[in-house]
Amino acid sequence: MSIVDKHKIAWITGAGKGIGRGLAMRLAHEGWFVCATSRTAPELESLKALCPSGSVEPYLLDVTDRDATERTIQEIEERYGSIDLAVLNAGSHSEVLAQTISVEPFRNLIETNYMSVVYGLCSLVPRFVQRKGGHIAVVASLAGYGGLPSAAAYGASKAAIINMCEALYPELRRSKVKLSLINPGFVKTPLSDKNAFPMPFLISVEKAVDYILRGLSAEKFEVTFPLRFALLMKIMGLLPYSVYFAITRRMLRS
Repeated sequence: MSIVDKHKIAWITGAGKGIGRGLAMRLAHEGWFVCATSRTAPELESLKALCPSGSVEPYLLDVTDRDATERTIQEIEERYGSIDLAVLNAGSHSEVLAQTISVEPFRNLIETNYMSVVYGLCSLVPRFVQRKGGHIAVVASLAGYGGLPSAAAYGASKAAIINMCEALYPELRRSKVKLSLINPGFVKTPLSDKNAFPMPFLISVEKAVDYILRGLSAEKFEVTFPLRFALLMKIMGLLPYSVYFAITRRMLRS
């Protein structure tokens, strides 16, 4: 069944901006009913205003609140029916430099990027397994492929997501639950606009959404883009550390 079939229910976290917002808008315009969550009400209201009437239902949600996540999913399914597609997209980024390393960025990003996905999965998976259906898409990052300068906390949180999804996939597939892992490279969003370093192969949100929807329609496990950057990162992971670090040292700021 196509990812753009009508009368389907999607739940998207981090839908107020960036990739989540782009996905919510595209699905709403293609006939889905989208339950969109964010921590910021104005972002959700502007999203709703840009979509066809009745196609988006906004929910305020802090994804680091496990109980609130469970309540939101329960309310959606009680009011509108079973969620067909869940996109666990919410995330953040904080730079970590060795000279100023501290606990807080690690704690915050593990909670926001990783544990929020765990909370979502712990609420969604039992429901999906019981009804032997549904599609869960988890957004990680190509930064999870290997350690990069200034991304010690961010990359670690995304690497944890990749490992978790790889571990869960065989069991979920056996239970007829689809799981997709989305690994974007650099996408021009309000979050990436804060980066103070070069971003090779930067693409637009619209292009990222194209990649994601094609991958989900094909029921791929990993949806990664842009392809040249993904291939480069995969190759780097195969290199001896002496070569790998020779490359990453060039990424250091002077």
